[in-house]
Amino acid sequence: MTVEALRGRRPEVLGDLLDRYGREIQGVAYLILRDRAAAEDVVVETLLTAFDRGDSLRDPDALRPWLLRIATNRALGVRRREGRVIQLQVVPEAAARDEDPDERLALLAVVGSLPPRMRAAVVLRYYADLSVRSVAEALGTSENTVKTQLREALDRLRLALAAAARSEEALHG
Repeated sequence: MTVEALRGRRPEVLGDLLDRYGREIQGVAYLILRDRAAAEDVVVETLLTAFDRGDSLRDPDALRPWLLRIATNRALGVRRREGRVIQLQVVPEAAARDEDPDERLALLAVVGSLPPRMRAAVVLRYYADLSVRSVAEALGTSENTVKTQLREALDRLRLALAAAARSEEALHG
């Protein structure tokens, strides 16, 4: 129903898309941009772009990856225009209760230090749970490039988290 409403450019579809995908789009944008207000802007821009281009969506099952691709491209565009990283020491609202907050902060800091396109690949694959193929399509690159970016990002994350754990042990141990 949502895709049909989108293709028909019915204004009420914007509310439906926001309810259904807004939080995830904002999460993806936030993890790329590290700026809550900019991520909210990306949500609005993504939904308006989807509304304007809804008739180009051929496969109704591709709605979610299509929206995430639009959001990722918008967020990366913002990053390119700003040319700087905004580091916020804030834990996103959706933090799981069983996670160690210090580990989560360390993980977010390391993810935030990744190059923007690598960060986007990590966010789309592990936060948005897109397939490697969908991540490649969203980023306009090959699956092999995405696999390489993910492997390098995970290596960096492992090393940084191990170093943080050693430092924490030395401090408290």
